[in-house]
Amino acid sequence: MIPSLKSLDWRSFLARPTLPPPPPHRLNALKQKPILITGAGGSIGSALALRLAALGVARLVLLEASESNLYALERDWAEAGAASPMTPVLGSVADRALLEETFSAHEPGIVFHAAAFKHVPLMEEQPLAAIANNIFGTETLTRVAQAHGARVVLLSTDKAVEPASVMGATKRVAEQIVLAAGGTVLRLGNVLASRDSVAEVFAAQIERGGPVTVTDPAARRYFLTLDEAVNLLLGAATAPETGTLLAPVLAATHSIAEMARFMARTLKPERAVAIEFTGLRQGDKESELLWKTGDATRPAGQDGMVQVETDLLTRKQLESRLASLRTALEDRDPAEALDALRALVPDYTPSHAVLKLAHECGQRVCLLIRPLNTVMPSHPFRDETCEMDGARCFYFKAGSI
Repeated sequence: MIPSLKSLDWRSFLARPTLPPPPPHRLNALKQKPILITGAGGSIGSALALRLAALGVARLVLLEASESNLYALERDWAEAGAASPMTPVLGSVADRALLEETFSAHEPGIVFHAAAFKHVPLMEEQPLAAIANNIFGTETLTRVAQAHGARVVLLSTDKAVEPASVMGATKRVAEQIVLAAGGTVLRLGNVLASRDSVAEVFAAQIERGGPVTVTDPAARRYFLTLDEAVNLLLGAATAPETGTLLAPVLAATHSIAEMARFMARTLKPERAVAIEFTGLRQGDKESELLWKTGDATRPAGQDGMVQVETDLLTRKQLESRLASLRTALEDRDPAEALDALRALVPDYTPSHAVLKLAHECGQRVCLLIRPLNTVMPSHPFRDETCEMDGARCFYFKAGSI
């Protein structure tokens, strides 16, 4: 976190009561068995780990794909003097062998699944990576957890509601995977001052004297503090019902432009910092929802949250459409992957960038098929190769030869 962000009074910006923490007696249930956190080196994952350590849980198993993030978490752990024993695990949620080894060794009772690719514009350019990590990483983790009797609590996002981005659509599929397995899903809005968040970007721009770049003057988001996000996750893990979709009760969204002005006034009161509007990025929406219009909500048995009743695919539909998506991913075919993703999330509206990528990749033609031991010379229009039925297929862009 940028040091200057620590001086900001986010409560004055939010202008609402702080969401309540779960009652202490409910948290006692978390102390009984080891807990696994995926994406443990991220802002939310690491804050959650330190909070659980302060509660004195039996053991924390911290899975993180980034070596540097895991190293930083170990350092923070030592500096905090955390009492709970901790086991760091470097690797991906998509690595089934690693997960089987980890679950067999530590037998976690609860899994907080925070690992995800989350940057909207980047995932618009890398849809297959988002699908592999956010969807099939979640499926792998959920299957292993279910086999070992562990409950999964998925950290999701409001971008999964009527998604306009690959990130949002993949998180919506991840929600359905976890719910189908009897796990718990918690949707959050934007977490203030988390790593790589818009607040970090604004703080760096203000420190340089501006301008502060905001996508659109009408852009609004649900915002929560990091403490609130951790409290909501703890509440979701102790909620009495499983197989539920939860969301915080937030009365209103906040203007991103107003947040930029608030930060500029607070961090540089002696200087006028300009705001520059750059336009919505691919995959962005003006505003997000925590649930769709028409979705029913009811009290979740935990202050500050509601349970959302929304349409879900049947288990048979989910498995069939996931199989189609997996085939498209294995074929490295963005066009087929987009079709399969839209079948899984019918209210997903792809951006122009994703449609363009799918169209361009759909223009490939397989011109040459040779035995597997064939080595082809380089060609300026060669796209990629794949192996199938004992042969190597060389792809070229249509019309290039």
